[in-house]
Order: sequence, then C-alpha cells, then structure tokens
Amino acid sequence: MTLQSAPIVKAEMLIRKPVAEVFEAFVNPAITTRFWFTRSSGRLEPGKEIRWDWEMYGVSAHVRVKDVDPGRRILIEWDDPPCPVEWLFTARADDTTFVSISNWGFRGSDDEVVAQAIDSMGGFTMVLAGLKALLEHNVALNLVADHHPDAHKR
Repeated sequence: MTLQSAPIVKAEMLIRKPVAEVFEAFVNPAITTRFWFTRSSGRLEPGKEIRWDWEMYGVSAHVRVKDVDPGRRILIEWDDPPCPVEWLFTARADDTTFVSISNWGFRGSDDEVVAQAIDSMGGFTMVLAGLKALLEHNVALNLVADHHPDAHKR
C-alpha cells in the first residue's frame, strides 16, 4: 500500500478552564513539566530555540519556536529534519477552551511515516488528557512517564 497523501495528525480536547490559563500551561515550562516533559531550557517565545527533556527516558527534543499568538496559537518545529506542531486555542462562551494540536511533516518510508503519525497521535492525546486532569482537577496523572515504564533510563 502506498500513501496517497501525507498524514496530518490532529488531537483535540475541551479543557474546562479559561483560554489564558490553558495557553500558559503550554508556554510556561513550570506548568508543562507537570504533565509532559520533565525539563525545558525556557519559555516558548517567538524566535527562541528551546530544548525539552524527558529525563526518565534519556531523550530530548530541540524546539524552534516559529510563532506565538497569545491565547490563540503556538507553532513550533522540532527535531531534525524539522517537523511542525501547531496548537490552536479556541475560547468558548462558557469560559472553557478547545485545544487542537496538529503535527505533520513526517519523513521516511511509507511505513515509517505511518508509524510516526500513529505515535504522534497517541502522544498528543496523552498530553491533552494529562493537561485536562492537571488543570481541571489538580491531579498529575504521570501519563507520559508511565507509558513506557520499562524504558526508563536507570
């Protein structure tokens, strides 16, 4: 089977918090490290290059911040070759926020591209679920750390 078009991954979730609070959770590593990566070299700001670490796995990602529109959009490229990730934040009338994360630009054979897309979809779905639990209930679910417990770096 040959891919007819390149996959674009989309993970979405309603978060029952105001858009400013949800947006801040992604740009401020003091919050993001509570539900996604374990360490960051800085806040997401346009033009910055950031490093995100998942210390339990001994892996990191190099992030280039392409655009930040407060309360509306974040656009980054990560790793090499660059792979775009876009967050869109939609404020709703009931003071909730709909978050949509899209990821595309996967490279490799068709099988490798499909595997990367599936992994991305699962990963961003867990990130959104972890964010929801943290912001709505102040519970850190440890979803990312517990996803591959046998892969933890010792």
